[in-house]
Amino acid sequence: MTDSQKQQRLAALNARVRQDLSYLNYPPANWSKPVTTAAGDDVSDVVVIGGGMCGLVAWHALTRAGIANLRIVDRAPKGFEGPWVTYARMETLRSPKILLGPALGVASLSFRAWFTALHGEAEWEELFRIPRPMWMDYLRWYRDVMDIPVENDTHVTRVVPRPDGLLELEIAGGAKPSIITRKLVMATGRDGLGEPTIPDFVKGMERHKSWAHSADEIDFDRLKGKRVVVIGVGASAVDNAAEALEQGAGEVRLLARRKEMPTVNKLMGIGSYGVTAGFAEISPEWRWRLMDYAAKQQTPAPHNSTLRVSRHPNAHFHFDCGIRSMREEGGEVVITTTGGRIFRTDFVILGTGFSIDPLSRSELAPYQDKIACWDDRYAPPPGEENPGLGRFPWLNGDFSFTEKEPGTAPWLKDIHCFNYGASVSVGKVSGDIPAISEGALWLARGVAASLFIRDVDYHWEALIAYEKPELEGTEWVDADAPTPAQKTA
Repeated sequence: MTDSQKQQRLAALNARVRQDLSYLNYPPANWSKPVTTAAGDDVSDVVVIGGGMCGLVAWHALTRAGIANLRIVDRAPKGFEGPWVTYARMETLRSPKILLGPALGVASLSFRAWFTALHGEAEWEELFRIPRPMWMDYLRWYRDVMDIPVENDTHVTRVVPRPDGLLELEIAGGAKPSIITRKLVMATGRDGLGEPTIPDFVKGMERHKSWAHSADEIDFDRLKGKRVVVIGVGASAVDNAAEALEQGAGEVRLLARRKEMPTVNKLMGIGSYGVTAGFAEISPEWRWRLMDYAAKQQTPAPHNSTLRVSRHPNAHFHFDCGIRSMREEGGEVVITTTGGRIFRTDFVILGTGFSIDPLSRSELAPYQDKIACWDDRYAPPPGEENPGLGRFPWLNGDFSFTEKEPGTAPWLKDIHCFNYGASVSVGKVSGDIPAISEGALWLARGVAASLFIRDVDYHWEALIAYEKPELEGTEWVDADAPTPAQKTA
């Protein structure tokens, strides 16, 4: 297929998307109450932070709900939102290619529709998994065909509750005009309510010189011919090991605390729409049990990602290697395991994942400690203790924060945590591809309901004032009405 043919087919798909949306009466008219500040400044109904997959589908769902006074911002340059072409380093996505992701029930918006328009059905049948950069290309198309007005290079550095009940978003530390909104959606991804997990054993060592986290920008060219140790054997650890090997690292050793490689992705064993729909409805005891079990079993790296490492003869997996200490010495890093083994390396990559904790989010200062977390509301039984899960926020069904102490931070109900931090409260519907459309619909429904309930007096007045007649009075005859007297000459 020539480039010209691809562009023609893509133009046809774009027309189909617009037609499908028009058949769905998209976009509906805005219905929310116009609001300004006392000084007459504009106020958004909703601001979405994050122009990646979660933010785009959240914007789409909110727009379809008739909420048009909406803005979406991202601190990244255009085309680089989310992890896909920044710190994500897997070859392909873990999710099967058939998942519908952010399509939100519109077939022409699916990845398959976009892929087959560009490459045809035969290539679709040949495709094993979606290459990571290709997924980013799809999201760029999704944004363009939906005309989603992401405001790039816009970094929200502080969320300030105002005395009038609104939220003021500080941009770039105050260097740019602030944004005032009634509601805020944090569609901020995997670490959107947390931070990279940095073990204590790297304290005192220089970041980017001796070590880096897998979410950091890493100069792999600098690692050519060098010895590299990767801590962990999860997906991000394996992806970074593979990247280092492919960039010419002299050797890569993966050190795992576990005695054996995890091999079973436990949550896939019960993956179904039932889990998606029912998780948020089951008791806290069951939600905790499921999440704790899955966390402790650990999710293995994908099959193809692991082979991507193993095909290199200079790659080595080491188990039962918890880290006792790590130090810089004579231009190298010396690692001592809990079993007394010594590893010497030139550079360490931490594949240690992310920790969720509202206390780590500076944009929510100084009231992060007023956000209720699971360890404020739930005490797990013996054997199910999990301090990490305890720091996940305790959310309402519309993803909004709750107060640790009622009455101390009422504005928290207007901040919606539509990111990985929501997974213990409402399930994995706000970060991963499989159920992201479901999550976006729940979010839009909750935000719309909240705005309507808050403005019910406004809508009542609108109801009273409504005078547009449905009937003109000529469409019927009252059979019992007196017959008008006929005039005589």
